[in-house]
Amino acid sequence: MMKRHGFAICLILSFALSAAAHYVGSPAFNPTLQFLIAAVAIIFAAGFLGKATESVAQYAGERLGGFLNATFGNAAELIIAIFLVKDGLFNTVKASITGSIIGNMLLVLGLSVLIGGLKYKEQHFNVKLAGHNASLMLLAVIALFIPAAFTRSLTTMETQTLSIIVSVILIVAYLLWLFFSMITHKTELSDQALEHGEAVWSKGTSVLFLLLATTMVAIESEWLVSTLEPFSHQYGLSDLFVGAFLIAIVGNAAEHSAAIIMARKNKMGAAVEIAVGSSLQISLFVAPVLVLLSLWFGNPMNIIFTVYELVAIGVAAIIATSISRDGSTTWYEGVLLLVVYLILGIAFYLV
Repeated sequence: MMKRHGFAICLILSFALSAAAHYVGSPAFNPTLQFLIAAVAIIFAAGFLGKATESVAQYAGERLGGFLNATFGNAAELIIAIFLVKDGLFNTVKASITGSIIGNMLLVLGLSVLIGGLKYKEQHFNVKLAGHNASLMLLAVIALFIPAAFTRSLTTMETQTLSIIVSVILIVAYLLWLFFSMITHKTELSDQALEHGEAVWSKGTSVLFLLLATTMVAIESEWLVSTLEPFSHQYGLSDLFVGAFLIAIVGNAAEHSAAIIMARKNKMGAAVEIAVGSSLQISLFVAPVLVLLSLWFGNPMNIIFTVYELVAIGVAAIIATSISRDGSTTWYEGVLLLVVYLILGIAFYLV
């Protein structure tokens, strides 16, 4: 009880201090201080979201709970991306999408597998679900690769048309996947062997806290992103690195917390659903939705990613598929995922 009260106090104080830093600004709070305060605040907000999601999962089940966390965790990234699309900052949007995909598959999954593996020698989850996730990852890579490969032979109008068609197809494919995994094949893809503990809060309170935590994460993410431009200029960071790593890490804060909590409790199925499911949701749903939303803003965005971004997504999908496809993980496999993420981070920093 004391720990809960202490966490609640830290959550409220960090959020209030971050709000003060955002609205008061310089000179009382310089960009670096604003960035650090917002980063600390979002850690507590993400922790709150992780606890709320875990409680909801006790009522909804591991798969639906993981899906809810991936969805609510991506809400902040989607909100931020919408504002970036509205301002026509398409390169930053695509870099952040890339960072979100590889961040979830390498950093979030890697940390979950490593930290969970340090407590349990080997962790298991539904092998059928792992196989389907691998196939969907491959679909995401193909769907992003094909438009980029053919763009040189297409006019600007044809490229935009292809982008819209591919976006609609991906959204339909993702919705069909939800129908397949949540309804027609729900039993086959569930982790029935997992033990369910008692929920921290009642069902109504859990849902309320989940919505509240998501709102806090979204607000904190927006405040943190507003400090990134002056912060990155101060330290000479490129837009590609900022979009693909800093913004993505901030946006994935919720998934970091929730997935690690699940892995530490030997609920690797839920952790995988959060990490991999979030990557799939970004690539198969969020990115296509942004393309369609850009039409509404009157400033169309295509779905053409750079070679660097495609290589990063492809590499992340290959290593994540290789490690998770057998339905079991060990701590060293988490290390392998983190090593690939580190290599990509250094490469993006130097570009």
